[in-house]
Amino acid sequence: MRLVKFDMHCHTAEGSVDGHVGIEDYIEILKEKGYAGMLVTDHDSYQGYLSYREKPADGEFIVLRGIEYDTCDFGHMLVVMPGRFVPEVLEIRGLALGRLMKLVHFYGGIIGPAHPCGERFLSFFTTGIFKRREKERFLAQFDFLEGYNACEKGEDNRSAIRLAGEYGLPALGGSDAHQRECVGMGYTLLPDTVRTEDDLIACVKRAEGISCGGRRFVGTTRDKLGIFNKILVGSFFFYNKLGALYCLPARRRALYKAVYEMGEIK
Repeated sequence: MRLVKFDMHCHTAEGSVDGHVGIEDYIEILKEKGYAGMLVTDHDSYQGYLSYREKPADGEFIVLRGIEYDTCDFGHMLVVMPGRFVPEVLEIRGLALGRLMKLVHFYGGIIGPAHPCGERFLSFFTTGIFKRREKERFLAQFDFLEGYNACEKGEDNRSAIRLAGEYGLPALGGSDAHQRECVGMGYTLLPDTVRTEDDLIACVKRAEGISCGGRRFVGTTRDKLGIFNKILVGSFFFYNKLGALYCLPARRRALYKAVYEMGEIK
C-alpha cells in the first residue's frame, strides 16, 4: 500500500461565495504540486463538485465530494456522504449539530469539525463555551477532526492534533484555500486505494494509514485585518443566526423529506 497526498478542505469559485479558484484550476495546481486528489468542501453547496462532474474525467486525479456545513450551534462541520445518496438538506445551512450528526450517520456518512480550535463562532471548541457536556457527547460521536488547516495559527493546529490523540480520532488536513496562493498548503496522507467517497469513509472508520500536515498560509483575511478581524468574527454570530432563521422553511421541508421519506431517524 502506498500513501498519497490529498487536499481535504477545498473551496471553489463555483460553489463558495468567497471562493476565487475554479475547480479546473484547483485540480491543475494540485497536480503540479504532486497531489493525488482533493475533497471539495464548499460552504453548504455541492456546486463546485457538480461543475467538475460536467467535465471529462481525469482518471489519474481523484476528486471527492464533500461539504462544509454551517451548523446553528457549533460552527463548521466537514461532511462526506456515500456516493449513492445525499439529502438535499445538507445544502441548506442552519441544522443543529445533533440533528446533522444523526442524519449523516443514518445514511452512512462521516462528520468532523473543521478547524476545531480556530475562530470563535466558526469552530467547535471555541463556540458554545457553556456547553461542555454537549461537546463531550459529540466528541464521542465524531468520525474525525481536522488536525491541520493551513489558514489557522500553529497553536490552534497543535491543539487540534492533541485533541485528536486524546479522543482517538483520525486527523485530516487541508488548505481551506479560497485563493490560488493557498491551494495545496495543507494535506492528508491516505492509502492509494482511496478513489471514491465510500473508500474514504471506510478508510476514516478504520483510522489506518492517515496523517496530516502542511505549511501555514500567511495571507488570510485575519492576517490582513489584524485586530479588526475581531469585528468580522463577532459579526459572524449574527450572520449565522439570521441565515439559519431565513433558511428555516426550506430546511424544514428538506429535513422532512430526508427523515420521513427515506426512513425515520431516531
